Amino acid sequence: MALVEIFSYGFIQRALLAGTLISVLCSVLGVFLVLRRLSLIGDGLAHVTFGSTAIALALKLYSAASLVASLPIVLCASLGILKLTEKARLSGDTAIGIVSALGISAGIILASIGGGYNVDLLSYLFGNILAISSEETYLALVLFVVVMLLVRLFFHDLMAVTFNEELARVSGIRTNLINAVLVMLTALSVVLAMKLVGIMLISSLLILPAASALQNARSFRGCIIWAALQGGVTVIAGIVVSFVTNLPTSATIVILNLLALACSFLARRLVTFKNNN
Repeated sequence: MALVEIFSYGFIQRALLAGTLISVLCSVLGVFLVLRRLSLIGDGLAHVTFGSTAIALALKLYSAASLVASLPIVLCASLGILKLTEKARLSGDTAIGIVSALGISAGIILASIGGGYNVDLLSYLFGNILAISSEETYLALVLFVVVMLLVRLFFHDLMAVTFNEELARVSGIRTNLINAVLVMLTALSVVLAMKLVGIMLISSLLILPAASALQNARSFRGCIIWAALQGGVTVIAGIVVSFVTNLPTSATIVILNLLALACSFLARRLVTFKNNN
Protein backbone atom coordinates (compact mmCIF):
# COMPACT_ATOMS: atom_id res chain seq x y z
CA MET A 1 0.00 0.00 0.00
CA ALA A 2 1.37 3.41 -1.00
CA LEU A 3 2.19 5.87 1.78
CA VAL A 4 -0.02 8.55 0.22
CA GLU A 5 -2.95 6.14 0.26
CA ILE A 6 -2.48 5.50 3.98
CA PHE A 7 -2.76 9.23 4.73
CA SER A 8 -5.96 9.47 2.70
CA TYR A 9 -7.99 7.56 5.29
CA GLY A 10 -10.01 9.75 7.64
CA PHE A 11 -9.30 7.66 10.74
CA ILE A 12 -5.56 7.82 10.02
CA GLN A 13 -5.73 11.60 9.70
CA ARG A 14 -7.58 11.89 13.01
CA ALA A 15 -5.11 9.54 14.68
CA LEU A 16 -2.11 11.48 13.36
CA LEU A 17 -3.51 14.87 14.45
CA ALA A 18 -4.68 13.80 17.89
CA GLY A 19 -1.66 11.58 18.48
CA THR A 20 0.82 14.32 17.63
CA LEU A 21 -0.93 16.85 19.88
CA ILE A 22 -1.11 14.44 22.81
CA SER A 23 2.47 13.23 22.44
CA VAL A 24 3.85 16.78 22.32
CA LEU A 25 1.93 17.65 25.49
CA CYS A 26 3.22 14.60 27.34
CA SER A 27 6.78 15.13 26.10
CA VAL A 28 6.92 18.78 27.21
CA LEU A 29 5.43 18.10 30.64
CA GLY A 30 7.62 15.01 30.95
CA VAL A 31 10.77 17.16 31.00
CA PHE A 32 9.53 18.99 34.11
CA LEU A 33 8.39 15.75 35.76
CA VAL A 34 11.58 13.80 35.08
CA LEU A 35 13.78 16.61 36.40
CA ARG A 36 11.63 16.84 39.53
CA ARG A 37 11.65 13.05 40.01
CA LEU A 38 7.88 12.93 39.61
CA SER A 39 7.87 10.93 36.39
CA LEU A 40 5.82 8.11 37.93
CA ILE A 41 2.93 10.49 38.60
CA GLY A 42 1.72 9.56 35.12
CA ASP A 43 1.50 5.92 36.17
CA GLY A 44 -0.40 6.81 39.33
CA LEU A 45 -2.86 9.06 37.53
CA ALA A 46 -3.28 6.41 34.84
CA HIS A 47 -4.57 4.01 37.48
CA VAL A 48 -7.01 6.67 38.64
CA THR A 49 -8.05 7.11 35.02
CA PHE A 50 -8.82 3.39 34.92
CA GLY A 51 -11.26 3.88 37.82
CA SER A 52 -12.85 6.97 36.29
CA THR A 53 -13.22 5.21 32.93
CA ALA A 54 -14.95 2.30 34.64
CA ILE A 55 -17.41 4.78 36.17
CA ALA A 56 -18.02 6.45 32.81
CA LEU A 57 -18.65 3.15 31.04
CA ALA A 58 -20.94 1.98 33.85
CA LEU A 59 -22.98 5.15 33.22
CA LYS A 60 -23.07 4.27 29.49
CA LEU A 61 -20.82 7.18 28.54
CA TYR A 62 -18.66 6.55 25.50
CA SER A 63 -16.18 8.33 23.22
CA ALA A 64 -15.49 11.95 24.17
CA ALA A 65 -18.12 11.85 26.93
CA SER A 66 -16.07 9.29 28.87
CA LEU A 67 -12.98 11.51 28.57
CA VAL A 68 -14.87 14.55 29.83
CA ALA A 69 -16.28 12.51 32.73
CA SER A 70 -12.77 11.35 33.66
CA LEU A 71 -11.25 14.84 33.74
CA PRO A 72 -12.61 16.11 37.10
CA ILE A 73 -11.80 12.81 38.85
CA VAL A 74 -8.22 12.71 37.61
CA LEU A 75 -7.73 16.43 38.31
CA CYS A 76 -8.86 15.89 41.91
CA ALA A 77 -6.53 12.90 42.20
CA SER A 78 -3.57 14.99 41.00
CA LEU A 79 -4.29 17.59 43.66
CA GLY A 80 -4.70 14.77 46.19
CA ILE A 81 -1.16 13.59 45.45
CA LEU A 82 0.09 17.12 45.98
CA LYS A 83 -1.77 17.54 49.26
CA LEU A 84 -0.49 14.22 50.59
CA THR A 85 3.09 15.34 50.01
CA GLU A 86 2.45 18.71 51.66
CA LYS A 87 0.15 17.87 54.57
CA ALA A 88 0.94 14.25 55.42
CA ARG A 89 4.71 14.71 55.02
CA LEU A 90 4.94 11.89 52.53
CA SER A 91 7.44 11.63 49.70
CA GLY A 92 6.19 12.05 46.15
CA ASP A 93 6.51 8.37 45.25
CA THR A 94 4.65 7.32 48.40
CA ALA A 95 1.76 9.70 47.67
CA ILE A 96 1.63 8.49 44.07
CA GLY A 97 1.54 4.89 45.28
CA ILE A 98 -1.37 5.58 47.64
CA VAL A 99 -3.48 7.31 44.99
CA SER A 100 -2.50 4.69 42.41
CA ALA A 101 -3.64 1.84 44.68
CA LEU A 102 -6.94 3.60 45.33
CA GLY A 103 -7.55 4.22 41.62
CA ILE A 104 -6.77 0.71 40.40
CA SER A 105 -8.70 -1.04 43.19
CA ALA A 106 -11.74 1.18 42.65
CA GLY A 107 -11.56 0.51 38.92
CA ILE A 108 -11.44 -3.27 39.41
CA ILE A 109 -14.44 -3.19 41.75
CA LEU A 110 -16.45 -0.94 39.43
CA ALA A 111 -15.56 -3.05 36.39
CA SER A 112 -16.69 -6.16 38.25
CA ILE A 113 -19.98 -4.55 39.28
CA GLY A 114 -20.52 -3.29 35.74
CA GLY A 115 -20.24 -6.76 34.23
CA GLY A 116 -16.52 -7.31 33.84
CA TYR A 117 -13.91 -6.10 31.35
CA ASN A 118 -15.77 -5.30 28.16
CA VAL A 119 -14.23 -4.30 24.86
CA ASP A 120 -14.55 -0.57 25.58
CA LEU A 121 -12.65 -0.80 28.87
CA LEU A 122 -9.91 -2.93 27.31
CA SER A 123 -9.45 -0.34 24.55
CA TYR A 124 -8.68 2.25 27.22
CA LEU A 125 -6.31 -0.14 28.99
CA PHE A 126 -4.17 -0.80 25.91
CA GLY A 127 -4.99 2.19 23.70
CA ASN A 128 -6.70 2.40 20.33
CA ILE A 129 -5.71 5.65 18.66
CA LEU A 130 -6.88 4.40 15.24
CA ALA A 131 -10.44 4.33 16.57
CA ILE A 132 -10.38 7.90 17.86
CA SER A 133 -13.53 9.85 17.03
CA SER A 134 -13.92 13.36 15.64
CA GLU A 135 -15.22 14.54 19.03
CA GLU A 136 -12.15 13.15 20.80
CA THR A 137 -9.91 14.81 18.23
CA TYR A 138 -11.56 18.18 18.83
CA LEU A 139 -11.24 17.67 22.58
CA ALA A 140 -7.54 16.87 22.16
CA LEU A 141 -7.08 20.06 20.14
CA VAL A 142 -8.86 22.22 22.73
CA LEU A 143 -6.95 20.76 25.66
CA PHE A 144 -3.67 21.02 23.73
CA VAL A 145 -4.22 24.75 23.28
CA VAL A 146 -5.21 25.19 26.94
CA VAL A 147 -2.25 23.26 28.32
CA MET A 148 0.34 24.88 26.04
CA LEU A 149 -0.96 28.36 26.86
CA LEU A 150 -0.66 27.61 30.57
CA VAL A 151 2.83 26.18 30.12
CA ARG A 152 3.82 29.34 28.23
CA LEU A 153 2.23 31.56 30.90
CA PHE A 154 3.96 29.82 33.82
CA PHE A 155 7.09 28.72 31.97
CA HIS A 156 9.67 30.72 33.94
CA ASP A 157 8.06 29.85 37.27
CA LEU A 158 7.87 26.17 36.31
CA MET A 159 11.54 26.23 35.34
CA ALA A 160 12.55 27.93 38.59
CA VAL A 161 10.62 25.47 40.75
CA THR A 162 11.97 22.53 38.74
CA PHE A 163 15.61 23.37 39.38
CA ASN A 164 15.43 24.79 42.92
CA GLU A 165 12.09 24.93 44.69
CA GLU A 166 13.49 26.49 47.88
CA LEU A 167 15.21 29.29 45.97
CA ALA A 168 12.06 29.86 43.93
CA ARG A 169 10.00 30.17 47.13
CA VAL A 170 12.48 32.65 48.64
CA SER A 171 12.37 34.62 45.38
CA GLY A 172 8.64 35.18 45.83
CA ILE A 173 7.31 32.53 43.46
CA ARG A 174 4.12 30.88 44.69
CA THR A 175 5.53 27.38 44.57
CA ASN A 176 2.35 25.71 45.83
CA LEU A 177 0.41 27.23 42.94
CA ILE A 178 3.07 26.23 40.41
CA ASN A 179 3.14 22.67 41.73
CA ALA A 180 -0.66 22.52 41.47
CA VAL A 181 -0.52 23.82 37.89
CA LEU A 182 2.06 21.18 36.93
CA VAL A 183 0.17 18.20 38.35
CA MET A 184 -3.16 19.41 36.90
CA LEU A 185 -1.64 19.86 33.45
CA THR A 186 -0.22 16.37 33.77
CA ALA A 187 -3.67 15.07 34.70
CA LEU A 188 -5.17 16.59 31.56
CA SER A 189 -2.47 15.00 29.42
CA VAL A 190 -2.89 11.59 31.07
CA VAL A 191 -6.63 11.56 30.32
CA LEU A 192 -5.92 12.31 26.67
CA ALA A 193 -3.04 9.84 26.42
CA MET A 194 -5.13 6.86 27.52
CA LYS A 195 -6.64 6.78 24.03
CA LEU A 196 -3.22 7.02 22.39
CA VAL A 197 -1.12 4.42 24.23
CA GLY A 198 -3.58 3.14 26.83
CA ILE A 199 -3.65 3.35 30.58
CA MET A 200 -0.95 0.68 30.91
CA LEU A 201 1.65 2.62 28.88
CA ILE A 202 0.91 6.26 29.68
CA SER A 203 3.97 6.78 31.87
CA SER A 204 6.24 5.78 28.97
CA LEU A 205 4.93 8.71 26.92
CA LEU A 206 5.84 11.10 29.75
CA ILE A 207 9.24 9.58 30.52
CA LEU A 208 10.91 8.31 27.33
CA PRO A 209 11.01 11.46 25.13
CA ALA A 210 12.18 13.53 28.11
CA ALA A 211 14.85 10.96 29.03
CA SER A 212 16.10 10.95 25.44
CA ALA A 213 16.24 14.75 25.29
CA LEU A 214 18.18 14.95 28.55
CA GLN A 215 20.96 12.81 27.06
CA ASN A 216 22.20 15.39 24.56
CA ALA A 217 20.31 18.69 24.89
CA ARG A 218 22.52 21.62 25.88
CA SER A 219 19.82 23.90 27.29
CA PHE A 220 16.48 23.60 29.03
CA ARG A 221 14.57 25.00 26.06
CA GLY A 222 16.52 22.75 23.73
CA CYS A 223 15.56 19.79 25.89
CA ILE A 224 11.87 20.65 25.65
CA ILE A 225 12.07 21.10 21.87
CA TRP A 226 13.98 17.82 21.46
CA ALA A 227 11.44 15.93 23.59
CA ALA A 228 8.49 17.42 21.71
CA LEU A 229 10.01 16.55 18.34
CA GLN A 230 10.74 12.97 19.38
CA GLY A 231 7.25 12.57 20.78
CA GLY A 232 5.62 13.82 17.59
CA VAL A 233 7.86 11.88 15.19
CA THR A 234 7.57 8.57 17.05
CA VAL A 235 3.78 8.81 17.17
CA ILE A 236 3.51 9.52 13.44
CA ALA A 237 5.99 6.75 12.61
CA GLY A 238 4.32 4.38 15.08
CA ILE A 239 0.87 4.87 13.58
CA VAL A 240 2.13 4.30 10.05
CA VAL A 241 4.27 1.27 10.95
CA SER A 242 1.52 -0.34 13.01
CA PHE A 243 -1.02 0.17 10.23
CA VAL A 244 1.27 -1.38 7.60
CA THR A 245 2.48 -4.27 9.76
CA ASN A 246 -0.79 -4.84 11.64
CA LEU A 247 0.95 -4.43 15.01
CA PRO A 248 -0.59 -2.78 18.11
CA THR A 249 -0.19 0.97 17.69
CA SER A 250 0.43 1.81 21.34
CA ALA A 251 3.20 -0.78 21.75
CA THR A 252 4.79 0.26 18.45
CA ILE A 253 4.95 3.89 19.59
CA VAL A 254 6.59 2.91 22.87
CA ILE A 255 9.14 0.65 21.15
CA LEU A 256 10.11 3.47 18.77
CA ASN A 257 10.59 5.78 21.76
CA LEU A 258 12.79 3.15 23.42
CA LEU A 259 14.89 2.90 20.25
CA ALA A 260 15.20 6.69 20.17
CA LEU A 261 16.35 6.65 23.80
CA ALA A 262 18.94 3.97 23.02
CA CYS A 263 20.24 6.01 20.06
CA SER A 264 20.45 9.16 22.19
CA PHE A 265 22.37 7.31 24.88
CA LEU A 266 24.81 5.83 22.37
CA ALA A 267 25.29 9.23 20.73
CA ARG A 268 26.15 10.78 24.10
CA ARG A 269 28.62 8.00 24.89
CA LEU A 270 30.22 8.40 21.47
CA VAL A 271 30.62 12.16 21.93
CA THR A 272 32.09 11.63 25.41
CA PHE A 273 34.51 9.01 24.08
CA LYS A 274 35.71 11.34 21.28
CA ASN A 275 36.17 14.24 23.70
CA ASN A 276 38.24 12.10 26.05
CA ASN A 277 40.48 10.94 23.24
